[in-house]
Amino acid sequence: MPPGRTDDRARRAGRADLIAAACGVLLVTAAVLVGHAVQSRDGSLRAQWPPLLASWDPHAGPGTLAALITAAGVVAYGPRLAARLPWRGLPAAAWAASTAWVFSLASIDGWHRGVEKRLTTKHEYLRVIDRFEDIPATLRDFTNHIVIGEPGNWPAHVAGHPPGATLTFVWLDRVGLGGGAWAAVFCVVVGSSAAAAALVTVRALAGERLARRAAPFLVLAPAAVWAGVSADGYFTAVAAWSVALFALAATRRVGRPAVAALGGGLLFGWTCYLSYGLGLMAAVLLAVSLLARTARPVPVFLLGALVVPVAFTLAGFNWWTAYHLLVERYYQGAGGIRPYGYWVWANLACAVLAAGLAAVAGLRRSLVAAPGAVRDLRGGRAAAPRAGEERRTPAAVREGRLALLVLAALAALLAADLSGMSKAETERIWQPFLLWLLPAAALLPRRGVRWWLAASAIPALLVNHLLWTGW
Repeated sequence: MPPGRTDDRARRAGRADLIAAACGVLLVTAAVLVGHAVQSRDGSLRAQWPPLLASWDPHAGPGTLAALITAAGVVAYGPRLAARLPWRGLPAAAWAASTAWVFSLASIDGWHRGVEKRLTTKHEYLRVIDRFEDIPATLRDFTNHIVIGEPGNWPAHVAGHPPGATLTFVWLDRVGLGGGAWAAVFCVVVGSSAAAAALVTVRALAGERLARRAAPFLVLAPAAVWAGVSADGYFTAVAAWSVALFALAATRRVGRPAVAALGGGLLFGWTCYLSYGLGLMAAVLLAVSLLARTARPVPVFLLGALVVPVAFTLAGFNWWTAYHLLVERYYQGAGGIRPYGYWVWANLACAVLAAGLAAVAGLRRSLVAAPGAVRDLRGGRAAAPRAGEERRTPAAVREGRLALLVLAALAALLAADLSGMSKAETERIWQPFLLWLLPAAALLPRRGVRWWLAASAIPALLVNHLLWTGW
């Protein structure tokens, strides 16, 4: 293609990216304006600062300077470091930087209020640790305390999740890491490893170049506002490593693919006992299998995935019974009052805030690339390259593979949205899906990458300094 035509095409694509980002801003603005009008009229949204579950609270704190330095450092040096660091060190560096970003944002609210106290409120898991003294007996009795009105019904987050979530904190307490501070540190440190897992997956499926370009956006994710401190960040990491191990097994980028597949299956089984909605991560796993063009690791993966459900079932906990009771409880509370007609689109505004405008623009490019990627997949060109084959794969094909991975996560997110079981709080609850939208920013041109990173960091800083994002 002649250089002039190429430049013109690039300019049109750049304008389309800006239009997509502007649409994201308009969606958020509409959700704020309409949400405040509805909430002022009848209070039915059950959110003080819709579409976010937050309240107006301008403030600064101990983490302000650290957050500003971290954001500025990633914006200024992140793309260069991601391009130059040896691959072996890049996932670990992304994990460390992500941890620093999450902790600095959480510390804006102060250590006690923003970190230590977060998981000890009346809705949280740590409030029921003493009720798990006899774990088998508690599991057998778990479903009897989900519905409101039953004696000793569980707090909202305990009732709203399978018992694997609460058991995590019970086991931390058993090994001497009890209390809100240890629980918070665990969730942030483990949760931040999701950035490394996403890098490993993108490299396996779409190549190292795109993984490196995605790294700064995975680090500087606006969702860090809600990952610190939330158990949903921990859930995100477990789900992400399940996908990463499956991708490594499917592309045979590890010495023992069967072991990786088994480990991925074990983590997926555990994921489904951390949150009822995370079974939707199967859409991302399916995309991995299709992109790798192999089902070879699937039987071993499924074998691993059965371990946790079998263990919980033998212990006396029935997942399906608990889920149906949760639906009843959901509609007993705020879920039965919040209007579906508002939240079904306002949830997407929350997703824009948590994923960032770079992900929105990257999602536009993913949608454009998808038809060609599907054609390549049908023709066999889109199969993920084995180790050493990446350089022989055209850049457009690699970008198409990344686009399909991103769109699989979007499909899971939309399914959660349409279900009606995710009305509000999705900036926190959808983190496992939002993680996979972030690599879409790797599809954006290198020119202007720092502006897109700033567009991710600045809204996160504003949200954390202007609002109190408790739940």
